[in-house]
Amino acid sequence: MWDVVVVGFGAAGACAAIEAAEAGARVLVIDRFGGGGATAISGGVIYAGGGTRFQHQAKIKDNPRLMYEYLRTETRDAVSPVTLRRFCEQSAEMLDWLTRHGVPFGSSVCPVKTSYPTNRHYLYVSGSEDPPVPRGHRTRARGTSGHALHRALAEAVRAAGAEVHTQTRAIRLTGGGVECRTLTGWPRLAHRVLHRLSVKPGLYLPGLGRVLHRQVIRIEDRHSASRTIPARAVVLAAGGFVFNREMMREHAPAYRRGLRLGTPGDDGSGIRLGVQAGGVTAHLDRVTLWRFLTPPSALAGGLLVDRDGRRICAEWRYGAAIGDAVLRRPGGRAWLLVDAQLLAAARRQVWRETLWFQRWQAWWMLGPAGPRMGRVSASDVEGVARRAGVDPAGLAATVRDAGRGGRGPWSLIDVSIGARGLPAPMLTLGGLAVNEETGELAVSESAGEPAIGAAANAGNERKVAVYAAGRNAAGICSGAYVSGLSLADCVFSGRRAGRHSAAFALGGADAQRR
Repeated sequence: MWDVVVVGFGAAGACAAIEAAEAGARVLVIDRFGGGGATAISGGVIYAGGGTRFQHQAKIKDNPRLMYEYLRTETRDAVSPVTLRRFCEQSAEMLDWLTRHGVPFGSSVCPVKTSYPTNRHYLYVSGSEDPPVPRGHRTRARGTSGHALHRALAEAVRAAGAEVHTQTRAIRLTGGGVECRTLTGWPRLAHRVLHRLSVKPGLYLPGLGRVLHRQVIRIEDRHSASRTIPARAVVLAAGGFVFNREMMREHAPAYRRGLRLGTPGDDGSGIRLGVQAGGVTAHLDRVTLWRFLTPPSALAGGLLVDRDGRRICAEWRYGAAIGDAVLRRPGGRAWLLVDAQLLAAARRQVWRETLWFQRWQAWWMLGPAGPRMGRVSASDVEGVARRAGVDPAGLAATVRDAGRGGRGPWSLIDVSIGARGLPAPMLTLGGLAVNEETGELAVSESAGEPAIGAAANAGNERKVAVYAAGRNAAGICSGAYVSGLSLADCVFSGRRAGRHSAAFALGGADAQRR
């Protein structure tokens, strides 16, 4: 009998397992694949502030009140003010907890506005803070550093005494625990290799990813064996649903042209498990879609306009805010107007301000002009507008109103959603509704009690307590997104679920609400 079974081995599941094991619970983590999930392919950024040790080292002034005042404008109604304030007040301690468990951070501050800092910088302004306050704490590693974040957490899980079973897929929650299907023998190797190939290459070549994932499913269907894992409490931490086309069409139909950011494991399976156990969902219509204009940082000096030539929003804002604003314009069309001087400055910045995955997009935006390229050019504003299909009079009026002079030739860079060469990454933000004190699954308001075992336990003597964390749950980032906020919420909600699931398993139903 396991005290706590954690379904999913990304950041949220790992943090839940660490807390539960350190509380004295006997913990098993299961994962459909090899662990890591979207965490391992992410940028590894944790949004934290209020005076972290790394902010102090960099002489950045911040406090929980300033952090709360900013986040309450971003998060909207995602969580209660009490929970948001708790998140901000515990933020610095959360980063210390991660550091104690082996996650490396740094205090070198990125001096420019960027979507993601280079390998020289590990603390940056990851949101739309004005005045800017660096709260994006990037895990210290070369390239996109989510792999280093997850590796450290995975080592901490095993050091805490939790057991991990990979290639084990949760099928259903029962009155006695979790019904699963597990791969054994030689198919495990083929399953592991094909899944890995479907994730990273599949992120940039979605068609290839889908083909490979179909082979993964075929192996699971043919070679997995059924088993039931007995448990007193279950934590659902199996990711979002951006790879579930049916759920995306039902809940977020406007986001059909974004690049799905995650892995095939982000298929909503954890959310469905919670619903089958009597849980309810919240904010499934909320998706973040990113359109970054920087790096290079000089491009923040351009004018972002729609097809009528009207300015869309401030160009320095975070990519999710820009993406949302562009998506709401007719056809999701947008262009960035720059003059010759700004274009030259941006080209000089490319090598020193970008990593490889940013660099090829920057060169697409700044490369040769042409109707089939990412940029068109003309000697005057009206001329470049006509070439791009933007209203010339409207664009000229916007330039006058903004007080922007400049030297020709002028360029309009196509930054539309779905623009050739510029994918717009997206991920889902909603999930299962939970008790914000404990992380336990909530049921409908009329029921007035948590979903402990819920419908799956009808007629059984024992009930299983069910919790949710990370993108399986509605949380801090479910209103709107800034870089690092989803992973920070995975840590915050994962630790919460781990503590309270262990308390329930070790001390009964009353203990979980301590």
